[in-house]
Amino acid sequence: MHTLNLGILAHVDAGKTSLTERLLHTAGVIDTIGSVDHGSTRTDSLALERRRGITIKSAVVSFTLGTTTVNLIDTPGHPDFIAEVERVLGVLDGAVLVISAVEGVQAQTRVLLRTLRRLRIPTVLFVNKTDRPGARYGSLLESITERLSPDIVAMGSARHLGTRDATGTPFTGADPGFTGALTDLLTRHDDELLAAYVDDPVALTHARLLAALAEQTGRCLVHPVFFGSAATGAGIDALVDGITGLLPAATGDADAPARGTVFKVDRTAGGERTAYVRMVEGTVHAREVLRFRSPDGRE
Repeated sequence: MHTLNLGILAHVDAGKTSLTERLLHTAGVIDTIGSVDHGSTRTDSLALERRRGITIKSAVVSFTLGTTTVNLIDTPGHPDFIAEVERVLGVLDGAVLVISAVEGVQAQTRVLLRTLRRLRIPTVLFVNKTDRPGARYGSLLESITERLSPDIVAMGSARHLGTRDATGTPFTGADPGFTGALTDLLTRHDDELLAAYVDDPVALTHARLLAALAEQTGRCLVHPVFFGSAATGAGIDALVDGITGLLPAATGDADAPARGTVFKVDRTAGGERTAYVRMVEGTVHAREVLRFRSPDGRE
């Protein structure tokens, strides 16, 4: 079993918390999907969060996807709470950056991807709200390329945009357009792959391209783009496959001395303090006493 510490980030109102709810439902953690508008989401617990329909403090939920245990961190999208986002980024193994199919790339979207790239955090993009009127596909991909990063590749098509029937269909190796786009993107960053393609294009199989895509995504060189709707569930299965197949899981020696980073301290309803720790190495047991060191070196 692998562990993936995953962050979901977005400009405010792009549907980040709704995507979290949909992923929890897909994983079988919840039976019904909460509503941001109704204040019934699992990760918005503060009264102000429920009233305003935004995430202010990072919330953590865990679930299993296949052979991967995902620790999902739902971070604030509003720029007023960027400090809370930055506090969490250092503990992530990978991220999903959510973009609205209607509003497209926004100011906070650009800030977040620049920060993720600077910290070398592998990131996939999810274009949400394909069911909303005004949703775009081709022009939005052009905008993402121009305003966010040229190192992207669409992982599927989107049809019936702007309706509740909007769907996302993953591309396959049988699609020459996808194979060509993938080859063009990946050979920019891999001379060995380029040489193999020049020597014999047929020998560059779809499986090898997907392996190269996972490797380059893990190095934060490229960003696969998925389309769908958290509201209807369209495209979510493809996104889940991308999360588990393209984002690298955490590594570390479970038998080494315990070492980690506290990234969140919360209080329970009973007033008890709870610390959330990203473990780098080692194993923590119940009632074990640990030493904590502050940024200035004090224990």
